[in-house]
Amino acid sequence: MANKTKFQAIKGTRDLLPPETELWNRVEQTAREVFGTYGFGEIRLPIFEPTELFARAVGDETDIVSKEMFSFELNAFEEIHHSRSKLLDSTDDAMRFTGYLFETLRAARSAWDSDRIDHTPANRTAVQKLGQIYKRLYEGIADDSALEAARKDPEILNLIGEAQSVAMDILVWPALAALRPEATASVCRAYIEHGMQQLPQPVKMYYTGPMFRRERPQKGRYRQFYQIGAEVLEAITPNQDVTKTIGKDAAVDAEVIEMVMVYFARLGLEGVQLDINSIGHSALDCRRGYVEKLKAALEKVKDKLGEDSKRRIETNPLRVLDSKLESEQTIIEKLPRIGDHLCADCAKHYAEVKRQLELRGVAYRENWRLVRGLDYYMRTTFEITARGLGSQNAVCGGGRYDGLVELLGGPPTKGIGFAIGEDRVILSLQEAGKGNMAQGLDVYIAWMGEKTLATAIRAARDLRQAGFRVELPPMEQKFGKALGQADKLGARYALILGEDEVASGQWTLKTLADGTQGKYNEAGLLEFLRGIWSERERK
Repeated sequence: MANKTKFQAIKGTRDLLPPETELWNRVEQTAREVFGTYGFGEIRLPIFEPTELFARAVGDETDIVSKEMFSFELNAFEEIHHSRSKLLDSTDDAMRFTGYLFETLRAARSAWDSDRIDHTPANRTAVQKLGQIYKRLYEGIADDSALEAARKDPEILNLIGEAQSVAMDILVWPALAALRPEATASVCRAYIEHGMQQLPQPVKMYYTGPMFRRERPQKGRYRQFYQIGAEVLEAITPNQDVTKTIGKDAAVDAEVIEMVMVYFARLGLEGVQLDINSIGHSALDCRRGYVEKLKAALEKVKDKLGEDSKRRIETNPLRVLDSKLESEQTIIEKLPRIGDHLCADCAKHYAEVKRQLELRGVAYRENWRLVRGLDYYMRTTFEITARGLGSQNAVCGGGRYDGLVELLGGPPTKGIGFAIGEDRVILSLQEAGKGNMAQGLDVYIAWMGEKTLATAIRAARDLRQAGFRVELPPMEQKFGKALGQADKLGARYALILGEDEVASGQWTLKTLADGTQGKYNEAGLLEFLRGIWSERERK
């Protein structure tokens, strides 16, 4: 008996079908065009990364990391991870260290033989060198009489240090990977990995693509969702006084915000509202001092808060300000405001951001509760909402994140960026009646008679090369059936090619909307259709 299982898309995912994908293409292409005018280039990132990348960048206590990531095990060789950890913790005992080194060497060779580590020249050299160091160490402490001396022998101690370094050079796949829940951490990882600090600064990059979060699906929110984002990264030069670049940083922030507002205007997104705030600097007293005051105030009203907010008092008090619970709103309104606790530099930066936005004619609203959900933000934060999405009306969020690249092991770097929720932008456009992007066919070729097929094929090729959407039926059809099929497919014109048209060189073009028709030679037909195309584009 045949298997009658009915397969469906997993909950929280969905298929994007034509003609709706025309709208998705326009939204993405508009981003490429607008962002390109501001000097941004496209970066394409892996869909999965080491779980630790997001845990370190986004924050262990954020909902994204603690609840929502799709993590899975890679085909990593756990024995290498464990034995390397032992190597780092046993340098006080040469004999024991040598034993752990043997374990690491055995695991590395096994991983190499079973293709569990990449067969790169660097890995091959590291495994071979580890074997050489082990042999020298073993020979140096081969008997008990030599062991005591080995513990103080500078050569042995150098070999121990070298073994640790070489063992860590073996590139092993991470034990855990995660489908990316956001892309800023990935962009920063790429910036570090490819040495982009050596490029002319700042480096401006944008991306498009799917993200993944294990959360409850609802209107405009999916487990596989799509983002369009951009990041500006700029390495901090040695001995640079960052307090003297406040005006420059604020101008970069304002231009990034201006760019995304220009993008939404180009799309025709309705009811767009920009909210901005400053959340201070985590390394300065303003952020630290404010969080302490906020936490003290929250402790006093703890009994009136929900479970999530109670937990966040300990893990990330700023996130309480993000609460959407109706019962908590009046409580939150009475809490201390970060704008009243900014240090002089952060206050100067925020004032300059607002001035720069005004110079650019970008309207904004200050929102003291806007803190964003990710740990790496500092100073400028912003959010953009749009009409027609109900309570989940945010279509873009972003902010400054100086120090994130450094947190991930890179050089001191400044950064600002944003992510646009493409799903919500599409939904807002559709609900505003701007989502009908179906273009249909331009020309349906109705050919009749075997002798006309070669001409029909040539006509289809020439029309397609000129940019028209053309349907060439694979089999000859009767005249009435051909016109009926053209109408079903939404074609604007039917090109009628019978033996008489081919013999005379005068082809019949029928306008399906009103039934009018005319005769054209091949060149005249292309000229006529190009004129119609140009008129349509102008409209």
